[in-house]
Amino acid sequence: MNDDMQEIMEDFLIEAFEMVEQLDQDLVELENNPEDLDLLNRIFRVAHTIKGSSSFLNFDVLTHLTHNMEDVLNKARRGELKITPDVMDVILESIDLMKALLSVIRDNGTDANSGIDVSDCVKRLQAISKGEAIDEATAESPSTEAALTQEAQQANTESSSTESAESASADSEEEPDYANMSPEEVEAEIARLLAKRQEEDKKRRQEKKQEEAQAKATEQKAAPAAAPAAKAAPKAEAGGQKAPSVAVEPTVRVDVKRLDHLMNLIGELVLGKNRLIRIYGDVEERYDGEKFLEELNQVVSSISTVTTDLQLAVMKTRMLPVGKVFSKFPRMVRDLSRELGKNIDLIISGEETELDKSIVEEIGDPLIHIIRNSCDHGIEVPDVRKANGKSEVGKVELKAYNEGNHIVIEIKDDGKGLDAEMLKKKAIEKGLINERDAENMSEKEAFGIIFRPGFSTAASITNVSGRGVGMDVVKTNVEKLNGIIEIDSELGVGTTQKLKIPLTLAIMQALLVGVQEEYYAIPLSSVLETVRVSQEEIYTVDGKSVLRLRDEVLSLVRLADIFKVDSVLESLNEVYVVIIGLAEQKIGVIVDYLIGQEEVVIKSLGYYLKGTEGIAGATVRGDGKITLIADVAAMMDMAKDVKVSVNNLISQSTAAKAKNSPSDYIVLAIDDSTTDRTIMKKCLKPLGVTVLEASNGLEGLEIVKSGDHDLDAVLVDIEMPRMDGYTFASEVRKYNRFKNLPLIAVTSRTSKTDRMRGVESGMTEYITKPYTPEYLLNVVKRNINLQVDGE
Repeated sequence: MNDDMQEIMEDFLIEAFEMVEQLDQDLVELENNPEDLDLLNRIFRVAHTIKGSSSFLNFDVLTHLTHNMEDVLNKARRGELKITPDVMDVILESIDLMKALLSVIRDNGTDANSGIDVSDCVKRLQAISKGEAIDEATAESPSTEAALTQEAQQANTESSSTESAESASADSEEEPDYANMSPEEVEAEIARLLAKRQEEDKKRRQEKKQEEAQAKATEQKAAPAAAPAAKAAPKAEAGGQKAPSVAVEPTVRVDVKRLDHLMNLIGELVLGKNRLIRIYGDVEERYDGEKFLEELNQVVSSISTVTTDLQLAVMKTRMLPVGKVFSKFPRMVRDLSRELGKNIDLIISGEETELDKSIVEEIGDPLIHIIRNSCDHGIEVPDVRKANGKSEVGKVELKAYNEGNHIVIEIKDDGKGLDAEMLKKKAIEKGLINERDAENMSEKEAFGIIFRPGFSTAASITNVSGRGVGMDVVKTNVEKLNGIIEIDSELGVGTTQKLKIPLTLAIMQALLVGVQEEYYAIPLSSVLETVRVSQEEIYTVDGKSVLRLRDEVLSLVRLADIFKVDSVLESLNEVYVVIIGLAEQKIGVIVDYLIGQEEVVIKSLGYYLKGTEGIAGATVRGDGKITLIADVAAMMDMAKDVKVSVNNLISQSTAAKAKNSPSDYIVLAIDDSTTDRTIMKKCLKPLGVTVLEASNGLEGLEIVKSGDHDLDAVLVDIEMPRMDGYTFASEVRKYNRFKNLPLIAVTSRTSKTDRMRGVESGMTEYITKPYTPEYLLNVVKRNINLQVDGE
């Protein structure tokens, strides 16, 4: 195939796939509104266009099929046959075959030897055209080869002329028998059709000119002083054909890999923007009042705004309307209704809502399973609905809308709803849960049983359901997209399922949390809420910690235990809990502290670290440090294996921290001067506290980090070899477990700048040498909260 033909074929395939995508939806609508001529004409044009193009490209099987489809649709739009559900079954079957042939052509470049047999479907289409019974369409049809030759010849004839398919005069003419014509007669017929078409075109052009002149005159009369308006579109032509719109939006076809590369570059730019904002914050503090700050602020703000706009613009180039997925469902629901003997209306809204291309491709399967389930298990048969005082026609509503940085896809049916007790009973029978689990389950948790692998409530296995597969696939696919499924149901009223999916997977909002000195980013799409809870709200059930939050009981686990981070628990009255959800699951995760929300760019961990359990990737934060991004699905699985009770650990750490006498209080003195350390010890002797010594910051840091001693305060000199006091304080404050440890600077540096630097590095107090013994003693006593007898 030469390059020109190859290009024509590629254009044909792109156009054909776009056209048939809408076809299922149009045909189902047509079945409900068989008198809608515009809809019929639109469907006819698809069959006609694909027939003409496939004939030109010598796709004989596709031409043979679409020619017979076109015949049926042509008779329907002339009012010569009525589109009944049985007729629609055959039309839809032919559409499926058309799609299959187009796929074969895309893969192989031809529809010959495709293995797809269209003969039975063609016989049924021909029977419909002739007004015969569809089931009796078994009479000998002309040989396939002869039929194909005849249709190819006819299609070539038609495509040679610019025929008006909606033209009334063309419809009323009997179609000549091209098969029995000699080549000369065919040529003569082509010449006749061309002459006729030229005559009609000439007549139409004259009519158009008259209309335009008339419209212009009316326009000038109506608004003589106004600026000339846009030229009025020509009115509908004879026979109902509307003139095509002149303003065609120019488009460029771009390889998805280029867009992916653009997204990566934008990701780098976002990281740079975050870092720039962070640096500006530091500069602003240090150079407060300087003139250049205002200019720097303007530049940083401008870069921040442009980067955000650019990010949104690039993301939009990857966006597709979710209607691309929704368009297949009217046909599916229509077929299911017929198969199940039910009356079901599918109501679609929000199909213009846009999603990232990669997500659109993944979301189709979960929706298929959910909608099939709603039709099969949810909607009752007409008799039952009538007996229950409902309309005989069941409703399934499918809608999409934006909510924050998520898209929500909602599937709602007015069927029988879910029976929590029945679900528990079935799950016990299948060994998926035990009776104790069932007793402790809330109604919402019971609804989640439908997502368990191997669970099915169908009484018998059918084509639609009952094999125990489906909803677990939904859960897996939604988890893969970092999405959440919420399910709500009322017995006898109906069920609503919501899929919440992040808008893009490359750049996302994350909640940054801290565990000791480690930072983690949890995708915000999986964070339902953050709460601060007291120890009294945490219970232990079967050796595991749980949290009662409003009407739910959630498993509770420390992030430190999930990722096995060495940590020292403090005796706190309250703890931070991040409630995370994925698909239908929810758990509470205890973190040491919340840093805040930040836009993060997901980077892979590279060859050696990829596949690390619980970690989806990493990101570079504004301060240039690397932060790990949690893989919420894996993290929730890992949480199930954590056996540690939060309460037990907290009570143990509280006991370990109890101070019964002054000697239980430990103070570390760090100074490179032995004399100065001795003075410190002497000053503190009346308190009766234990004093440890270190000769430089590095040695002191090792004592602090080792955890061998439960330190209550540190006295630290500033000027020391190996590590000075400022650096020591900065290093200590990196560890969350030491964020409240009093660090008291004892130094001869007295300037305001030195004091400011001390505060910035994390010092609690700043004592200048020389000092009185009483002063040092009182500062330490106050910081370690030591109560001595008599006070």
